[in-house]
Amino acid sequence: MMHHRIRKTRNVRRSRRFQCLNRFRRDDRGVSLIETAIVVPILLVLFAGVAEFGRYFYEYTTLAKASRLGARYLASKSVMSDTNDYQAIAKNIIVYGNAGGTGSPILDGLTLDNVDITYQGGPAGVPDTVTVKIVDYPHEPIFDLGGLLNNDDLSLAVNVSPSVTMRYLLTQPTV
Repeated sequence: MMHHRIRKTRNVRRSRRFQCLNRFRRDDRGVSLIETAIVVPILLVLFAGVAEFGRYFYEYTTLAKASRLGARYLASKSVMSDTNDYQAIAKNIIVYGNAGGTGSPILDGLTLDNVDITYQGGPAGVPDTVTVKIVDYPHEPIFDLGGLLNNDDLSLAVNVSPSVTMRYLLTQPTV
């Protein structure tokens, strides 16, 4: 059994150590600054990610709608007719939003070369389907994580490539 004076001395020494730590516990100045320093970078990365996803989604849906419009136009036109160049008109509709090909493209950097049109199947020159695909249209990110970290695997610069296939409406060749 320990003598009560020794126990008292040990308890006083322990309490002095805890008093030293207690002054830090009571002093909460600067805690908000530390919390802000921890949270702000996380919020910035989340904001940048949401903004980039929104931009990519906008580009994708705009190109998908334009491709659908071009495919709908081609599905109703005769492939066998040589009087009109329907593919050129369809490309103008997709890129510029009008058959004449006037004005500016619906998205910056979109050209007629980004549109690929193919016909599939069907007997005697009459296709079953027409496919309109956007090829090699790059999404250029504002916040490129891969560019900031010099890592191409994390890059948000990817190609936007929607594709639309529609059944060809004219089943009989024109005479």
